[in-house]
Amino acid sequence: MGSGQSSDKLHCNRYLNGQGPPSLAQQANEGMNGMYSVRNSCQPQGQMTFVVLRRDLPGFPNDNTLQINYIFPDGIQTGKHPHPGQPYPGLRLCAYLPDSREGRKVLKLLDKAFNQQLLFAVATSKDGRDLVTPSIPLKTQPDGGSRDDSYPDSDYLKTVRQLLKDKGIE
Repeated sequence: MGSGQSSDKLHCNRYLNGQGPPSLAQQANEGMNGMYSVRNSCQPQGQMTFVVLRRDLPGFPNDNTLQINYIFPDGIQTGKHPHPGQPYPGLRLCAYLPDSREGRKVLKLLDKAFNQQLLFAVATSKDGRDLVTPSIPLKTQPDGGSRDDSYPDSDYLKTVRQLLKDKGIE
C-alpha cells in the first residue's frame, strides 16, 4: 500500500476482490463463521422477551429500538444435541432491531422461529465446548461501526428475513 492510498481504500479493495469477511448469509450457512459445529440440533428450552428502548440505532435515526432478550438456563443435552447427557452452560443474550414497521415484522419472524425451536442450537465450538448459540447472525451490539454484530447495517433486516425464509419461517 503506497502512501497515496488510505486504509479505507485497501479495505474496500479487499471486499471488491472477494477477500473481505463473509456476508451474514455466508456466516449463517457456514455455522456462524465456522466457529461452531452444529449437528441437527434442537433449540434448548429458553425464554424470549422484548422491550422498547427510547433510543435510536445508527442508520435508523427516526425509530426507537427493540431490545430482544434471550435466556437459556444451564441444561443437560438431549439426543438431538452433540453430546447427549452432558451439561451445557446457559446463555443470556440481547439482540437489537429498529422499532419500525420492518423491524416489527422481523421481530415476529424471530419469535416464530424461536417458538418452532429453530433460532438457537446447542453446538460445539472449535475448542470443544458445547454452547447455546444462535443459528442466524443477531445484532448483539446496538452500535459499533463496521462490526458484524452491530449497527449500522442497512441490509440486516432484509438478510435476516431471507435467512429465516430459508428455514421455512415467513
